Amino acid sequence: MAQALWELAESHAQQDPTFRTTLSFTRLTADEAIKQLRAQGFADDVLPSRSGMSEVLNRNGYRLRPVLKAKPQKKVPETDAIFANVRERDRDCQDEAVMRLSMDCKATVNIGDYSRGGKTRGDHRAADHDMGCEEKHTPFGVVNEDSGSLHLSFGSSAKTSDFIIDSLYAWWERQAPEECARVTHIQIKADNGPESNGRRTQFLKRMVEFADHIGKSIRLLYYPPYHSKYNPVERCWGILEKHWNGAKLTDTQTMLEWAKTMTWKGVHPVVELSRTVYEKGVTVAKNAMQAVESRLERNPLLPKWDILIRPACRV
Repeated sequence: MAQALWELAESHAQQDPTFRTTLSFTRLTADEAIKQLRAQGFADDVLPSRSGMSEVLNRNGYRLRPVLKAKPQKKVPETDAIFANVRERDRDCQDEAVMRLSMDCKATVNIGDYSRGGKTRGDHRAADHDMGCEEKHTPFGVVNEDSGSLHLSFGSSAKTSDFIIDSLYAWWERQAPEECARVTHIQIKADNGPESNGRRTQFLKRMVEFADHIGKSIRLLYYPPYHSKYNPVERCWGILEKHWNGAKLTDTQTMLEWAKTMTWKGVHPVVELSRTVYEKGVTVAKNAMQAVESRLERNPLLPKWDILIRPACRV
């Protein structure tokens, strides 16, 4: 029942948009949780009371009361259908041969004598403005939803489709050979950002190449606009921001060491630094994109939000 409850709560939860807490805001009330668990076949004599359910959810980091800042400002017509599709795909991924990932980039981190959140640790002298910052890094994270393993790449160049895919290559190279052999299908959840959405030509081209390189089918699932905080990897960003809040990230090595000492589900992340310089605005010509598009199996009802890529047959 506990496992069923966590899956239920996760499907309705999102990261605190301010990253100031590690709480997950949820639309799921205690009454609704009990109702849905009862519908799954759990008997009343094993279900907790309403107050007991509230205590259990709060103890595990789920805040039940609605928070205005966490309420998405807009919805597109497909929003409800997109969330229903994500939940359905998750139910289909119970097979051990499927690896469920969540990926995203975090806001750029300024390197220098700057305070974080208006506070510093052990030193009250810090700049409260980032004007003139010369060094910045963009964090990219990919988390395994089932094992909890987290891989962080810090890029010193632009946040581009190529940076994201190169980080995925680096993540794959870190996987154990037996894990790679076991997996036949990878599901990746992402937000609808400009560098990785379902219409970004360079991203889709590189993703097809990545599927061919690893020899695995890849399903891309996108969250609707204004709902990116529901992406599971956002919880990792909340932990990281809370972990180094108040620390002065005076140089790159300090930033990396702080990232290495955070924990997600009790495990330290793998942290890497990328010095590759990426060009912005790279696109694929229309005739070349036709060959890429022929490799994409788009959901007929949600073509921009659910895309399956199968690896090319190897001779």
